[in-house]
Amino acid sequence: MGANLKEQYQNEVAKALTEKHEYTNVFQIPQLEKIVINSSISTTTDRDKDALNEIAENIALITGQRPVMTKARLSISNFKLREEMTIGTKVTLRGDRMWEFLERLIHIVLPRIRDFRGVNGKSFDGRGNYALGLEDQTIFPEINPDKVSKIQGMDICIVTTANTNKEAYDLLKELGMPFAN
Repeated sequence: MGANLKEQYQNEVAKALTEKHEYTNVFQIPQLEKIVINSSISTTTDRDKDALNEIAENIALITGQRPVMTKARLSISNFKLREEMTIGTKVTLRGDRMWEFLERLIHIVLPRIRDFRGVNGKSFDGRGNYALGLEDQTIFPEINPDKVSKIQGMDICIVTTANTNKEAYDLLKELGMPFAN
């Protein structure tokens, strides 16, 4: 599945970007480096083992890779948060799994969002990386909505080798990312 998007990048997207930005070297062409998926527990009442395990299972189903538990770096008494307390999960995808996830995200998951009009084209960080937040994990076809006890969101960060936001935008647009006008 992800091979289609990877082949599209190698055969079409790289050439289109080279023509558009007039790259003189193959290594100047922006490419995907990794995709980081992060999900954390929102409220202090949810910080129990069952909720964390459910989030970890969902992320594992979505990505095909077991997530790493993230811990709090600081203690914040107002949030009832202690240092080294487990607060979420994250997964870093590279290689074929990255391409498969991006293809599923673009062609299957994003169109399933209710009243979807495209993703924000301004969510770049200035260094060519794109961040996207999803409010509901049940839009992924791997997740059974009947087995989900609490709707949980996630942050998806697409890291590229692009030097500017414009280059990263063009890369993702060529790959089929549905940006809003």
